Parts: sequence; C-alpha cells; structure tokens
Amino acid sequence: MDQPIRLKNNGQISIVLNSQKKKTYTKELPDAPAAPKQLPAEHAALKEIEAELGALVGMEEMKRLIKEIYAWIYINKKREEAGLRAGKQALHMMFKGNPGTGKTTVARLIGKLFHKMNVLSKGHLIEAERADLVGEYIGHTAQKTRDLVKKALGGILFIDEAYSLGRGGEKDFGKEAIDTLVKHMEDKQHEFILILAGYSREMDFFLTLNPGLHSRFPLVVDFPDYNIDQLMEIAELMLKEKEYTLSHEAEKKLREHLYDVKNGYSSNSFSNGRYVRNVIEKSIRTQAMRLLMQNIYDRHELMTIRSNDLLLEET
Repeated sequence: MDQPIRLKNNGQISIVLNSQKKKTYTKELPDAPAAPKQLPAEHAALKEIEAELGALVGMEEMKRLIKEIYAWIYINKKREEAGLRAGKQALHMMFKGNPGTGKTTVARLIGKLFHKMNVLSKGHLIEAERADLVGEYIGHTAQKTRDLVKKALGGILFIDEAYSLGRGGEKDFGKEAIDTLVKHMEDKQHEFILILAGYSREMDFFLTLNPGLHSRFPLVVDFPDYNIDQLMEIAELMLKEKEYTLSHEAEKKLREHLYDVKNGYSSNSFSNGRYVRNVIEKSIRTQAMRLLMQNIYDRHELMTIRSNDLLLEET
C-alpha cells in the first residue's frame, strides 16, 4: 500500500506517503462507476440541510464536513443491512473561531440533520456557558453539569467560551465541570453530542487541562473570520430578508467602515456577523426616525437605508 495509515494516540489518522518504488502492474482493472452528479431522492435530509447551509456566507469547511459525516452514517447503515460490521463513532465536536462566525447556527443545523437521520432522538440544542455549569460549593458543580447533560440527552449540548471553565486554576470549580463532562462523554457518548466552542488559542490550551479531553473530540472545525466582501454579503442578506436595501452611498460608507473597523480591532474583539447585524438593526431604527420627522412614507423611501442612517462608531 503506497499510503499506510497510522493511527495516532489522540485518535487522529495520519497518512504517510511512501517514496519507495514499487513494482508496476499493467493489469487493467474495471472502471469504477462514475459518481452521480445529484444525490437520489432518499437523501432529502442532507439536501435540506445543504440548502440551509448554502444560504449561509462562507463556511466551506463546515459544508464539506457535514456531507462527510452524513455519508459515513448512511454507509454505516447500509453495511449493517448487508450483515457487515457497523461501528459507532463518537460525534463530539469542537468549534474554534471568533464571535459572530456562525458556530451556534451550525450547531442547530447539525442537531436537525442528526435527528432526521435517527442519530439523535430529539435533535434539540441546549446552550450553556460557565455560569450554567459551575456551582458555588463542592459537589454543586458536578450536579449542575449532570443536570445539563440530562437535558441534552437526545440532542446537543453546546457550551460557548468553554475555555472559561479552566481559567480559575486547580482549586476552581470549573475543573470539576470539565471532569464531569469527560465522564459523561464516555458513559453516554451515543446519547448526546457535546460541542465546545471558543477562541482558537484558548481552546487549544483548554484541551491540555484534562488528559482525556483531546481524544474525545474527533471533529474539530475552524470558523475563520469573514472578509469584507463576505461581511457585505451578510449585510445584504439581512436587509433583503427585512425588505430593505442600501443606497449606493450607504453601501460605500458601510464597506469603508467595515474595512476600518476590521483592521482597527484585535482579531478577538471584532464580532464579525454579529457586528454587522447590530449595525443593520441600528440603521433601520435611525431610518424610521428620519422618515417620521420628514413625513415621507412612499415605498421606495420606506425600503432605502441612506448613508446618514448609518450611525457608525469611530475606529
């Protein structure tokens, strides 16, 4: 085999290219059937989720991963039907990236897809943060964490800013929450999916806090920051959904502002799509006040956000 596969201790697969020359065999093998360009109708669940993902800006890695996971689960079922061994795999995930890059939205879509595929019995999403897991006295944290896991059974437990559980050091109750989560990830690994999310660098450090953490997250996804064109696309989609549009001058003003603000903030401070949403919602309120004061209510003006409606913070 030219590309031996080696399994690392952390469960990741490493493919090693072999540079040694091998004998050349000239026997022709029958061509494999060409893959169809479109999925059959039975894959309606995947098509529905792909359509929803397609409406999101960027996220190419996530879109590829969703299809890959779907294919693995589907083929596993076919293997089972054929009497072959069909192993189960833990689907706990880690989402790494800055705020406003779509992590929570994607988690909801994953729950929806896995419910349709009978991987999860409910497919609901339980969102939590440090305060929902960490208690005030010894034993309280473990109970709070167990209660959260119980609520998440059949669905997804999504913990944002998960690295905050390890900020207090050895005596902090956050460590107790981590240990409790690790135990339930093993004991109930096929009954719920745990998704931990947070900044990339902080999440890498978080994985070092418990020796069992790293190997329990076979799926790690990076959510990159949006570029200026993608941020503008997000703004246009938000406005279109609300039946608004930017004037030419407003569009130019917003693009220039996003360029300035994106370069003015540190990478961890800029909230990407969330920032754009706040700007759009504020501009709609400003436009409403302007039209009220001007007593103008024709259809075109009701739909148009002008440059003076964009009250943008200085960078």
